[in-house]
Amino acid sequence: MNPGPEAAAANAEPTTSSTESLLSTRLDTERLQRELSQARAELEEFTQSVSHDLRAPLRHITSYVQIVVEEMGSELKPDVAAHLQTVTQAARQMGHQIDGLTELSRLTGLTMQWTELDLAALVVDVRLVMPPEPPGRVIDWQIASDVPTLRGDLLMIRQVMTHLLSNALKFSVAQAVTKIELTWRLTDDGLCAVTVTDNGVGFNPDYAGKLFHAFQRLHSSREFEGLGMGLALTRKIIERHGGTVWAIATPKAGCSVSFTLPLA
Repeated sequence: MNPGPEAAAANAEPTTSSTESLLSTRLDTERLQRELSQARAELEEFTQSVSHDLRAPLRHITSYVQIVVEEMGSELKPDVAAHLQTVTQAARQMGHQIDGLTELSRLTGLTMQWTELDLAALVVDVRLVMPPEPPGRVIDWQIASDVPTLRGDLLMIRQVMTHLLSNALKFSVAQAVTKIELTWRLTDDGLCAVTVTDNGVGFNPDYAGKLFHAFQRLHSSREFEGLGMGLALTRKIIERHGGTVWAIATPKAGCSVSFTLPLA
């Protein structure tokens, strides 16, 4: 029995509704993409403007401090010279902080260049370009050679590995033998969790959440140099890859930093 006109119309209606729904979804997606692109452009413009506007007074500060030192010459009292040196160091520190914020902001607008990643080979490349260690320092590298092929932006993940390996070396410098290990495992949701572990000073686990924010430090600048930007940049990069990053440690018992990436 052939369906009547009413039945045919009833069958056609969901198709029309589905088409309209798909069209609406596509328009919403395009609108959101335009808004995201505009927001990224505005953020980049704002960051560049702030960076430029802040650098000018910093240059004035350091320049005029130098003029005062040269003008005073031998008449400059030691305590005054120490104060002026503090001013210069603070200005330089702020300049480095501006650089860090600019880099953090820039990551938001970068276009991802997805490719297959050989993480073990990438670690070898990163180690080759790292600054040489002092003579006599013993480092036991234990890098897993069977890490599966991952997927991500090569330059960004190179930056992640540079930050993590540099931190591991820095915070374990006091050990007679520095041990740095890279391991991996598959997660329940099909991602690869990569972990970098050291035997350094560790940190209080109660403050682990602070590690991945800009300028957050769990050790004083007198103990270890740095701005506290490396892990903030790491978090931003891994989140752009759709992954997560976390750290586990205990005081004076080393630290493990882990992140997830998709498999190729």
